[in-house]
Amino acid sequence: MNHQGPIIQVRGLSLAIGGKAILRDVSLSVQPGEYLSIVGPNGAGKTTLLRCLLRIVRGASGEVLIAGRRLESYSQRQLACQLGYVPQTIEANLPYTVAEMVMMGRYAYFRPLAPVSRRDRQIVAEVLERTGLTELADRPIGTLSGGERQKVFIAAALAQQAQVLLLDEPTAFLDYHHQAEVCRLLVEANRTLGTTIVAVTHDVNTAVLHSQRIVALRQGEVVFAGTPQQLMHSEVLARIYGSPLLMVLHPTANLPVIVPQ
Repeated sequence: MNHQGPIIQVRGLSLAIGGKAILRDVSLSVQPGEYLSIVGPNGAGKTTLLRCLLRIVRGASGEVLIAGRRLESYSQRQLACQLGYVPQTIEANLPYTVAEMVMMGRYAYFRPLAPVSRRDRQIVAEVLERTGLTELADRPIGTLSGGERQKVFIAAALAQQAQVLLLDEPTAFLDYHHQAEVCRLLVEANRTLGTTIVAVTHDVNTAVLHSQRIVALRQGEVVFAGTPQQLMHSEVLARIYGSPLLMVLHPTANLPVIVPQ
């Protein structure tokens, strides 16, 4: 689908659950091919915002446009061609192999009662190769490490060939090696394949080092939207997180990063 303008546009999105405001008049836009990170303290509404974009959470007021069309106008298959999703936690003991799990990313393109096409198999093979999972293709999901599983779910989202990849804490609970590997895959998908990335993360340093633009939420409201350079000022971070943070200059990126006090 060729579309001029933002691939995602959120206008005045508000949501209350059980009488508590979760999102408050959230407005933002995401450009095609952009790498956007969403940061903020726990309970800021970051995950809920992603789930509203995916229609997992309903009942919000305001407007969401995906590629210029209202979100509610999409069928589930049509939406799957636009938005891929990697949630924060996924069941580890799924009864599938790596290859089967990645093939499930192609479901939006399956024809009823038709066998899996040669193109589907080719795309899955290419994604397995790109993500370094070819040798694990026949392994059951339950036998993989947390980092390997995360790569599988990202691979399934890439096989979906959606315009936008939405990720909720993609490096949470991973060791440094697998954090770096997941970040590499996302940056490669963004820069090589042109996939738009929208990643929720609690790790401001990761957001600063990999994003082109960052949006910060606090108590359900957008309190910052701008570049990594604009974010990394003590007064801006204090407004987002409610306390001062200690920063040093990254040794190679020439950007400030946060270190423990």
